Amino acid sequence: MANIQRRKVQVKDSSGRIRTVTRYRVRYRDWAGVEHGETFKRSGEAERRKAQVETELDGGTWRDPKRGEIRLDQWAKDWIETRHDLRATTRARLDTTMRMQVLPKFGKLPLIKISNAAVRAWVAEMLASGLSAASARKAVFALRHCLEAAVADGRLMTNPAAKVPLPSERAKAPRYLSQTEVETLVDAMQARYRALVLVGAFGGLRWGEAAGLTRAGVDVRRSRIIVTSTAVEIGGKITLGNEPKTRRSKRSVPVARAVMGEIEEHLRRHVGPESDALVFTGPRGGPMFRATFSQQAWRPAAKKAGLSGVTFHSLRHSFVAILVAAGCNVREVSEWAGHSSVAFTLTRYGGLFEDGSDAAVDRLDNLLGGGDDMGP
Repeated sequence: MANIQRRKVQVKDSSGRIRTVTRYRVRYRDWAGVEHGETFKRSGEAERRKAQVETELDGGTWRDPKRGEIRLDQWAKDWIETRHDLRATTRARLDTTMRMQVLPKFGKLPLIKISNAAVRAWVAEMLASGLSAASARKAVFALRHCLEAAVADGRLMTNPAAKVPLPSERAKAPRYLSQTEVETLVDAMQARYRALVLVGAFGGLRWGEAAGLTRAGVDVRRSRIIVTSTAVEIGGKITLGNEPKTRRSKRSVPVARAVMGEIEEHLRRHVGPESDALVFTGPRGGPMFRATFSQQAWRPAAKKAGLSGVTFHSLRHSFVAILVAAGCNVREVSEWAGHSSVAFTLTRYGGLFEDGSDAAVDRLDNLLGGGDDMGP
């Protein structure tokens, strides 16, 4: 049980004089027998804290308040280092968000000093400063996950970032390229990267998947592209052979024979005979850096082709549209695009699929005999 000790202590007041005052110290032992003490200026505060501690110890909810005194920047550093569950790129983005948005605001504060009201005000500040809704949401999610780990570690009772209203994020409509636009872009692209446009638009590969594609991943005879790994660029360095984005990202993608013929010609002209030779390389023969490719090859070609607002990922959107136009069903589209689920495919691209409502009416009529009068 907790007890309160009444003490006389000497303190210096604002004028510099030494005065004797009364302080109240709540003393108690935790479940491990370790003694704790907290000092208060008023008897009522001490009594309330004593009752709270006893209730928490009896109910099994007590937490050592000193464990929450660690600063957020110190806790975040240790927390990020333990996020072994994240892909390298995701972890790098999380580190950037913490460093650019979260820590400048809360980094110097002890965990127990971060309040729900402060987090709400921070969201309003970010939006008022012009930060996008998407970036503000990512910042709050980063703080929320960081503090959730502190709750699990017994440093906080509750997560102050858990119940914070967030701005809605408008999803940008995908930018699709028509088959004619893709062909125009291919013609405008440097010769060594024309097949890269084809792989994006007719194979649906993500940038990292295309940058990490090797000769072994191109099955010319069966007209397939085999995705088994991805290239990851972090801090100016590229690593190859990394696990793809999701489990379903490992896939075999059927490619039109006419497109595979162009890719085969690219292999003959630009790729070494080794099975692990990269299909697409930078100007000096090494892995491609995305920013360099965009500046030196993509933007000039897009401008020459008269295409504005298109990125390499636009080719992936176009791939989905092409599959739908070819009559592929949603399961096939989801599988070949390497989406995390069929539900995601429908949510993101559902508008591309035909509305079968009219056909359903006809089928129901046929099932019920085609009559207008059902009768009693």
